[in-house]
Order: sequence, then structure tokens, then C-alpha cells
Amino acid sequence: MSTPYSEALGSSLIDRTIRERIVLVGVGLGATTDDELEASLDELALLVDTAGADVVGRLSQHRDAPDSTWFVGKGKAQELHELCLAVDADTVVFDNDLSPGQQFHLEKLLGRTAIDRTAVILDIFAQNAHTPEGRTQVELALLRYRLPRLRRGASARLDQQRGGVGTRFGGGETRIEVDRRRIMRRIARLERDLDTLAETRDLQRRQRARSGLTDVSIVGYTNAGKSSLLNTLTESGVLTEDRLFATLDPTTRRLDLPGGEPVLLTDTVGFVRRLPHGLVEAFKSTLEVAARADHLVHVVDASAPDPEGQIAAVHTVLSEIGAASVPQLVVFNKIDVAPDEAERLLMSHPGSVAISAVSGEGVDELLVTLADLLRRET
Repeated sequence: MSTPYSEALGSSLIDRTIRERIVLVGVGLGATTDDELEASLDELALLVDTAGADVVGRLSQHRDAPDSTWFVGKGKAQELHELCLAVDADTVVFDNDLSPGQQFHLEKLLGRTAIDRTAVILDIFAQNAHTPEGRTQVELALLRYRLPRLRRGASARLDQQRGGVGTRFGGGETRIEVDRRRIMRRIARLERDLDTLAETRDLQRRQRARSGLTDVSIVGYTNAGKSSLLNTLTESGVLTEDRLFATLDPTTRRLDLPGGEPVLLTDTVGFVRRLPHGLVEAFKSTLEVAARADHLVHVVDASAPDPEGQIAAVHTVLSEIGAASVPQLVVFNKIDVAPDEAERLLMSHPGSVAISAVSGEGVDELLVTLADLLRRET
């Protein structure tokens, strides 16, 4: 049965009926270095794999500014076309945000689908949204993304080109105009639904505040081990998977600290570099859990290729959601995998602790440190 959510997904941003063959494109703008460009493309490759597709090629270019037509220059666009033919690519994924016009011109030139990093992240979120609130938030983000891109639809373009009988609707509207009005009505409805959910969440937060329990939120880059830490600390059975964005819905558990003080510990959605603003806005009610917490436990994957970059990305999102001023304890996870790097990071971040959420190493020190911090704040 068709539902508003399934209709919002439409044809998936990435076709999951097959393992699509993907060519990645990265454009380093301004002073972006080669290392930064390649690291970002490496992360995009992980995102594409999580979405269910295979990377078969990649192309990069440095530019002072994007080309208004293809984002890359004309020569590089032709090189991209030749690469797609050589590797039999189904889709091209840009690491940069494409305008609707750039997507249209790229698809016309390449003869295949062209999407961007935002579309891949949206696709992953759509796969992992299971609760009513999560699905509502994802649907809102998807519709906001699709709205300015309606003209990319083949049927819409055909209707615009041919005119004639059957291409206009009541009041002289084209199909694309009808679709646009329908999407806008649905967006308005979803926004109202999320406002109601936010009010409910706020009521629950006030009830917890009256109980006198301290709120602690676990934040961090996606796949840093936040859910594993929640499970280790509270002996709960929260789903943990070695994949990006496995957790979209906040989970709260009670935790008794070493001194006996009870706190409420909440696992939150993971962050990523350049997390699409549309997702941040759509998931506002979920992300506000961190903004309204009394303290944050910021989990960092010590084994990641660029932990400092991930820390910076998390701080960017925390600022965007109004949580930059919430006190935080930085926790470097996976010391069982990268002990030397964890030691270096501890020296660079005074007051932080290092743990393994899997083996439990360092967890007692984490609990003692958190308890001391919370006592000093009260």
C-alpha cells in the first residue's frame, strides 16, 4: 500500500534493487588541499557503501569557484562522461552540493543520474528511520530536497515540452505545479506533526527535570561507538551496528554513577561532516535533546583517519543546534584498536578520558570523571 512516506521516497535516491555502480566526483574549492579533498572522498565512498552501492571510479578537480552549469569545468565534465562510459557507471555522486540546474545539465550531458552528498545521506536516513517520529523527520527532509528538483522528473519535463491534451489540470496548471502544491501541503502537515512531537518531548523533559535527575546526552561522529557505550554503561540492548547512521532515534536509560547519583543517559543521532542543513532542521526536535542536556559525553573514534576533523565537525553541528555552551566530557573510544593514537589525543585534550566501549577498558575512569564533573556543576 502506498503511504505518504513511501511516496516521498518515490524512486529511491539510490536504486537499492541492484548494487549501483557509482563514480565519485570531488571539487576542492579555494584553499582545499589534496589531502582534504581525498579524505572527504574517502568518507563519501563509505556513505555510498552504506547506502548500498559500489564505487567504481572517482574524479577530482581544484577550482576557485563552481561552474554554474556542471559544477566542474567543461573539460572535466567531458572527462567524467568518458569515465562513466569506461566503467559502465549507473550514477555520479558529487561530494559537493549541486543546484537543481547543475543536476539537470549533468544528467543531460552524462546520460545517467547525478546526485550529491546530501542525497546519499538522505537515502541512508530513509533506510534507517523506523519510528513514527524518525520517519516523519526523514520524509520532511526528503520532500524539502525534492521540491526544487521537480523539473528533473522525466514525466514533468515531458509534460512541459509537449503541451496539449492531458498535460494541464484544473485552472490551467501543469502536472509539475500540481505536484509542487501537493508537496508543499504535505510539508506543512509534517511541520505541524513535528511541532506536536516537539511539545510532547519538551513535556517529558520538564517531567524529568522535576524528578531532579541530571540529563546527560551522548554525542559524536557517526559510528564512533555511542550506542556501544550506552549499552556498556547501562547494560541495555540498544542496537549497535558497524555502519553509518545506525541510530536515528534517541534512546534514554537510567545510569547510577559511582557515588550513587542517578542520571538519565541519552544516545543521539550521529553527526558527519557537512551534515545537510535540511536534515538538521528536520531532526530539530531530536537534536534538541543535546541542546537541553545538562552535560554532554562527546565520543570520538580514536582509530578514525582524522579524529580532530571529526571533533570539529561535531562542534559545528552542536553550534548549529544551540548546544555549543553545554559542558562536555570528551571520550576517546576504541583504544583497544588504536592505543597509541588514543594516548596522543589524551595529551592534546586535557581532561578527556580514553576507553574501549567493547572491552570495558577505561569505563570505570569515565564514570568517576563524569560524576566529579557533575558534582562540581551542581
